Amino acid sequence: VSPGNLQLIRNFFSVPSTVNKHKPWIETSYHGVITENTDVVLLDPPLVALDKDAPVPYAGRTHGGEICAFNIQGLESPFEAVVLNGTSGEGQLRARGLVDCESQKEYTFIIQAHDCGSGPGGAEGKKSHKAAVHIQVNDVNEFAPVFRESEYRAAVTEGKIYDNILQVEATDQDCSPQYSQICNYQITSARTPFAIDRNGNIRNTEKLSYDRQQQYEIQVTAWDCGQKRALRSVSVRIDVKPVCKPGWQGWNKRVDYEPGTGSKQLFPKMHLETCGGPLSSARTTVELQTGHIGKGCDRETYSEKSLQKLCGASSGSTDLLPAPSAATNWTASLVTDSGRDSELIFTFDGRQAAKIPDWVVPQNLTDHFTIATWMKHGPSHGLRAEKETLLCNSDKTEMNRHHYSLYVHNCRLVFLLRRDFTQVDTFRPAEFHWKLEQICDKEWHYYVINVEFPVVTLYVDGVTYDPYLVTDDWPIHPSQIDVQLTVGACWQGGEVKKPRFTQYFRGSLAGLTIRPGKIESQKVISCLQACKEGLDINSLESLDKSIKFHFNPAQSILVMEGEDLENMNAAVRKVSYINSRQFPTPGARRLRISTSVQCFGEDTCITIPDIDAVVMVLQPSEPRITISGAERLTRPESDFGAAGGIALFQDLHIISTVTRISGEPERKREDPEVLEEIIHNLDYCDILVLGEELGPEEESLQVRRGALLGKHLDATNSTSGMSVYGVDSMSSYEQVIRQVRYYHRRPAHLTERRFRLTCSELNGRYTSNELNLEVSVLHGSEPGEHVGHAIAPPQYMQVRRPSVVHDLYAGHSSAVPSAATVVIVMCIAALVVVVVLGIYRIHLTHQQEIRLEETAKEAGTSWDDSALTITVNPMEEAGSDEEDEDEEDEEEDDEITSAESDYSEEEVDIQLPKVERQSRKGQNWDKARISY
Repeated sequence: VSPGNLQLIRNFFSVPSTVNKHKPWIETSYHGVITENTDVVLLDPPLVALDKDAPVPYAGRTHGGEICAFNIQGLESPFEAVVLNGTSGEGQLRARGLVDCESQKEYTFIIQAHDCGSGPGGAEGKKSHKAAVHIQVNDVNEFAPVFRESEYRAAVTEGKIYDNILQVEATDQDCSPQYSQICNYQITSARTPFAIDRNGNIRNTEKLSYDRQQQYEIQVTAWDCGQKRALRSVSVRIDVKPVCKPGWQGWNKRVDYEPGTGSKQLFPKMHLETCGGPLSSARTTVELQTGHIGKGCDRETYSEKSLQKLCGASSGSTDLLPAPSAATNWTASLVTDSGRDSELIFTFDGRQAAKIPDWVVPQNLTDHFTIATWMKHGPSHGLRAEKETLLCNSDKTEMNRHHYSLYVHNCRLVFLLRRDFTQVDTFRPAEFHWKLEQICDKEWHYYVINVEFPVVTLYVDGVTYDPYLVTDDWPIHPSQIDVQLTVGACWQGGEVKKPRFTQYFRGSLAGLTIRPGKIESQKVISCLQACKEGLDINSLESLDKSIKFHFNPAQSILVMEGEDLENMNAAVRKVSYINSRQFPTPGARRLRISTSVQCFGEDTCITIPDIDAVVMVLQPSEPRITISGAERLTRPESDFGAAGGIALFQDLHIISTVTRISGEPERKREDPEVLEEIIHNLDYCDILVLGEELGPEEESLQVRRGALLGKHLDATNSTSGMSVYGVDSMSSYEQVIRQVRYYHRRPAHLTERRFRLTCSELNGRYTSNELNLEVSVLHGSEPGEHVGHAIAPPQYMQVRRPSVVHDLYAGHSSAVPSAATVVIVMCIAALVVVVVLGIYRIHLTHQQEIRLEETAKEAGTSWDDSALTITVNPMEEAGSDEEDEDEEDEEEDDEITSAESDYSEEEVDIQLPKVERQSRKGQNWDKARISY
């Protein structure tokens, strides 16, 4: 209100009077605005109080027309009203302190105006009516946006475009809509396939790929409507999941296995994803695929003969597919497979076959015999598959009758057995048929056919199978025609212009044996194909009872069935790999898991794809086989010609060590490798003749058969040496080789022989060092060589006091006998010595034969002459040296003390030296210790 208008209003209401008759007048309501953090309230209309008791101009006393105060009712109100001009009635509303919009946005209270008052007797001033005041607090943008979550996460499926993956949200503590609302969001990360709108919704701008990137992390910020930015961005993580495909998840393609650690779980975190499909049952098969011949389920193992000894197989088995050699040349033309056991596996491509010599197997088998072989075979080629013959016994000439044969036809195994006419002429069982998946699965399997006519039993990998078809036939008429046994085809010798092979086999065979007269037990058959490595179930007792499981005999296939998915997952997690071999072959073993499921209702059931994994067997700690013993051996020639010869390796020792890494940190710096002695088996030891081969008519290497009794060992020898073979302990090999003896019929023609001994484990996978032995002969006509080797003491050693020597020789004559007398005496003495030596040699040879016969009766007894002591009589003639040598060999175990000379009192006793022979150096003569 302008001052002019204000004065007109006052004149209108004013009544000139000196008495306070009227109340002040104010507006009925006021509206005000105050900005937070300030103290002045802007009111609309302005705060003005009017009073009709107009004051007298220029009066010197207070008049009732003046306004003295504005009172606010409400103790909690943070405002106060002040009078700016009492005469004009102007006032102002102020805040007593700082006002915070975030605490309270609006205030409402009552205000009254008071005049100064003037009346008779000093009456009080009058109050105006009550007016309502409404005040709004204006906001200041003092807060920045803050996100509700510290981190946001979401998951999407690959290959889809989403309108909204997730929404981020920020808030602002400012009180006004302008400053408290979030007007914009922004992704600050560069080059991301995502976008965000004003409401915080995030979407992907392109299809995501699980293979390309499995997780994204982006940063998001926000602005309020006052353009204040959030102080801290928020992280948003988006996981990309593959398109849900039913199958096994959480498994590793490779599982490392360290030898000697026992059982190891293969899939500890694996589970079956069904994509929400309800399942009624599931069947899972875990298969360990070795992909090679199954002897021990390892690629490097013992020979077939060694395994047969280990498993206690019956003797008399004949190997029809031996390694090619001079004696077994019928396999020389066959193709052998590559690899370490190439001498064991033969591959037939439909063009190779072998004739078995007539002397190998009897032409007519008895009612009891066994045929066994390892076979790998695939489906036959062509629509009309021909017979593929493994083994066939047919007429050699004139006719083509098959007496017995084993062949494959259309993935069926057939065994034919035609018997000769006996007392009756009736139909008898002749063909036995088996239809098995193993015959054409291109994997190795062990087949054994036990014939107890008329019953024929087939074992495949240790499991018995009965024939699904048995056909009868007439017996074969007896004839004088010889038969021919062949492998890989059947011999067609008659009714054709040119005899030839027919019905060739296509596949691989190994260890094809036939045992006439005996059948093999199921225990031995299972042992021959048993695995040292396979599948296992860890903590079998904790397996849920609702899960049914089954192992094949080799424990290479495990089948599990169940109705509950979680129980099936738990069972699969317990599947383990175990390898009990001491030195397993390092390398990969393939695993395959196949699963089939049944669904409820008639809905299409899901398909679970097979998975392939690998068990990687790590390199084991390789053993170091060390053989030690004497490297030189010297014996009199009489020992070589004796019935038993000489023992070559009487002090042999075989040990094996592995290198371990020390676990102690302080020791690791100085000596990180620690040798540890271990015990394991050997499978052969060879004694090779170095230089010229043995003369078969004069010399040989021999070992008594009794030394092999009770052991899994056998021995063969030839002119080039001897081989002791079989899977047995190192101590057993020691005992046998210590009894290997070298014999020479004419030792006088021999000067020396050299031999080399080596031992091996796992068909040469681990080989020992070479122990070279040089054998020398002491001939009777070479006493000087013997004395030099033994370092014998002087023959005429006498020690006397000087006075005694003078007395002894004081009375001796210096006369020398004539030359003729000396010659005659020496000739007579030589003749006597020759006669005595001849008689003594005959006696000595007889005594040695008796002694060797007694030694042969005691198995494993070795000679020990380490305690031998030789006493030399200084008074004996030089010609008795050879006689002393023979007596030393005859009295090996006796200890003879030094002799004392029995002279007169003037002579001194002579302490003669002891000559000791140590056994650790091959019974060589050692240097004598001489004491006086």
